[in-house]
Amino acid sequence: MPSADQLYSVAEIREAERRAMAEHGIAGAVMMARAGAAAFEQIRRHWPEHRRLTVFCGAGNNAGDGYVVARLALLAGYRVDVHALSDSARLPVDAADAAERYFQAGGRIEVLGDSLPGDSVVVDALLGIGLSRPVSEPYASAIAAINASAAPVVALDVPSGLDADTGNVLGCAVAADLTVTFIGLKRGLLTGFAADYCGEVVCDSLALPDEVLAGAGSIYRLTKTPPPPRPRVAHKGHCGHVLAVGGNLGYSGAIRLAGEAALRTGAGLVSIATRAVHSAVLNLGRPELMCHGVESSADLASLLDKASVVVVGPGLGQDAWARTMFAAVLASGKPCVVDADALNLLAARPERRDHWILTPHPGEAARLLGSTTAQVGADRFAALVSLQQRYGGVCVLKGAGSLVGDGERIYVSSTGNPGMASGGMGDVLAGLLGGLLAQGWSAPEAARLGVYVHGEAADRLALRHGERGLLAGDLPAEIRELLN
Repeated sequence: MPSADQLYSVAEIREAERRAMAEHGIAGAVMMARAGAAAFEQIRRHWPEHRRLTVFCGAGNNAGDGYVVARLALLAGYRVDVHALSDSARLPVDAADAAERYFQAGGRIEVLGDSLPGDSVVVDALLGIGLSRPVSEPYASAIAAINASAAPVVALDVPSGLDADTGNVLGCAVAADLTVTFIGLKRGLLTGFAADYCGEVVCDSLALPDEVLAGAGSIYRLTKTPPPPRPRVAHKGHCGHVLAVGGNLGYSGAIRLAGEAALRTGAGLVSIATRAVHSAVLNLGRPELMCHGVESSADLASLLDKASVVVVGPGLGQDAWARTMFAAVLASGKPCVVDADALNLLAARPERRDHWILTPHPGEAARLLGSTTAQVGADRFAALVSLQQRYGGVCVLKGAGSLVGDGERIYVSSTGNPGMASGGMGDVLAGLLGGLLAQGWSAPEAARLGVYVHGEAADRLALRHGERGLLAGDLPAEIRELLN
């Protein structure tokens, strides 16, 4: 049985539709009728006080879903305005039949005025999942009219203009309050720019047999797996020793954030290797951090010997000291989390390892791949696969809808918010991941749990205090609560 958290590509959904028809005898018109009924039920559930619909219908089967919604609304006593961007006679067979049934129920096509009625619910049935090129006229103007309206908007299957595979906007896109998607969750609804366009996402399987999706879906939405309780006899030696390496001149805050995050995650011991000028003051206010001034690889060697996991990169810089520290960490062979400037040093001298977690943002990912940030953003899933294949281990591609890839599966995070767009958030994540590794989670497990909890901590704080002014230093205490 497919997991409710599996995500699918457009090609996989198309294949599921084909199998439903060819192997299970479920006609396309039946699936269209179920889709329209599911969408109308969601409209009534979300906006019970509204008794008017404004439905925009395009030129494909997505339009057919819209005509089904319009007909059901008419029969339920709603006032319905349909704006059609294509003659119904030119629609695909099933969509044309849905349009004809709407007309037989007394419906008609309205001329689009200067503005949409504010007491209506707008239904986007313009383009659906098949779009692969920039939106052109007259669709761009219809999307602009929808977005200019103050009325709530529901998108059918995917907001028109949003790439259902990548989450990118193809020129312009409908900004929906609710997206009702069908058969399976599309992977582009949870990453890229999707958060600004999808609103709440609801998936309806259309009552199709599980078999139609068999073998599909190697991408999953991240969910939280509660950590097991600690043994009553646990002591600090059981909980790992994290060594955090970084904090070059002027950047001591980054490594302090990583170290505190590792502590709050539950690591038994956390040492920090930083520039000597910082070492005496770095643990003021957090005396549990064991801080060491390290100026050479020889200085670092004894600390590496004691560590079970190394977090390298926060505030590291890219000068001679940074290169020396990074080379020593790699030479130690210890499991590690590679973040920030350590990723830039890795990009300069690429190598592949199986026992590390890499945590690039799109700019760092572009340097690691020898490409551009725009190329990474064009298909985040493909970029993640390339990163993991080239560098091994587990890769976390940060951003809205962060991705985690371990070479077998890809996971998409649904936690996190724009308040995290501030300095130090990545340092906290690096420390969090290091703390989990030190306590015995495997690299894939640590990356999945860490990314989810990192975003969830920020979400809880934003809910209480708002997004603006959210600081990276606010997260560690919240992380502690979430892991207990």
